[in-house]
Amino acid sequence: MPHLKDKVQICLFIVMGLAVSTPMASAEKRLPQSQREIQLSYAPLVKRAAPAVVNIYTKRVVQSRRSPFFNDPFFRQFFGDDVSRFGAPRKRVENSLGSGVIVRPEGIVVTNNHVIKKADRITVVLSDRREFAAKVILADEKTDIAILRLQDFAGKLPYLRLRDSDDLEVGDLVLAIGNPFGVGQTVTGGIVSALARAADGISDFSFFIQTDAAINPGNSGGALITMDGRLVGINTAIYSRSGGSQGIGFAIPANMVGRIIDNAIHGAKIVRPWLGAAGQSLTSDLMSSLGLSRPSGVLINEIYEGGPAAKAGLKPGDVILRINNREVIGPRELRFRIATLKVGGKARLTRVRRGKEKTVSLSLQAPPEKPPRQVTTLKGQQPLAGATVANMSPALAEELSLDPMRRGVIVVGTERRSPAQRIGLRPGDWILEINGTKVDLVSTLRGLVENRPAQWRITVQRKDRVFTAVIEG
Repeated sequence: MPHLKDKVQICLFIVMGLAVSTPMASAEKRLPQSQREIQLSYAPLVKRAAPAVVNIYTKRVVQSRRSPFFNDPFFRQFFGDDVSRFGAPRKRVENSLGSGVIVRPEGIVVTNNHVIKKADRITVVLSDRREFAAKVILADEKTDIAILRLQDFAGKLPYLRLRDSDDLEVGDLVLAIGNPFGVGQTVTGGIVSALARAADGISDFSFFIQTDAAINPGNSGGALITMDGRLVGINTAIYSRSGGSQGIGFAIPANMVGRIIDNAIHGAKIVRPWLGAAGQSLTSDLMSSLGLSRPSGVLINEIYEGGPAAKAGLKPGDVILRINNREVIGPRELRFRIATLKVGGKARLTRVRRGKEKTVSLSLQAPPEKPPRQVTTLKGQQPLAGATVANMSPALAEELSLDPMRRGVIVVGTERRSPAQRIGLRPGDWILEINGTKVDLVSTLRGLVENRPAQWRITVQRKDRVFTAVIEG
């Protein structure tokens, strides 16, 4: 799913909210206390929450590339090596806009990562028109969340408090606050249309709140709030054929946002717990064979030896039903639930084995660096020269958003115009075999490369495709 700044059918946006710490409304203006009062006005709620929602403007200096024509030896034969007289690369300034939410009175702001990505300058404008420069203190592409700190401001700022997004129900009333199309702060209303909604292409964790509140380009990073004035999500994306709102908007749940905020405030690197197991969704046939009443849960089919799942006593064939009493419908929900928890803690995991349900304690551990990645750039006169490779481990798999159960040697980079690049190697390729010898570690690969055979038969896997190339030494 593309970002808002792309001129495509599907646009990205943001929502982030917390309860504002501004004074309560006057006596004659109060929060609605009944369904009838809700129908009259959202004004008291908006007055409390809106000051914590900000506009974000970014600038990025882009240098256009010189035409490859100037590097052509034929061209240089006639005009020499000094091509500066034909014009230096031009610079241009790209401007973009989005929204954000103040979540701490000390000037901590949440927005979408795609709003501030690659920005050279970030300006945050408050609802009272005050402007502040902002610095990125943490950016997480996996969740599309970025945390900013405002610079050179005095006093305390209005802010929103987070609400437990797991308490939401379909049908709950919500408001979206942001800066659509740069027209200024705008409030729209709607309901929670769905929970745990999948929307691929936005972030690694495809688990969103769906709302019909109108969200448009520029709303990215803005707040989705409930009727108690708390942030329940960050407006991030819409499905649209026109580029504007068509009643299907997506917000990142506040529970995921809160984890990123905590990491940013404490200056910690983002490290998410891992399960140490792989599983699949349940089909109707599997449900019947396992004696379950409905196809909900994750069927475990692989356990990482010595990992958290193994230590908790899980075995292949077990079905995970709940994490901390929250239902797990499939692998996507399981991954999201674990990612919102803190490394070093414990979780209650409920599983079924042979028809018997049991709750066990799961230790929340960081994915291990095992085996050590041994990042190596291959050298020499051979076809793989210029390829940077590493041993796959659960820790590296988490960084690269790959299967944490996978083992082997993966290409993480290639040098420009190197032999490895010329034969077509790309980052993400797995080197499986060389001349029939399995490549399980970087040390194995280095030994095979140093032999310098007369002919190379290299087997590589790229996503789901495996192919072999024969290259003369």
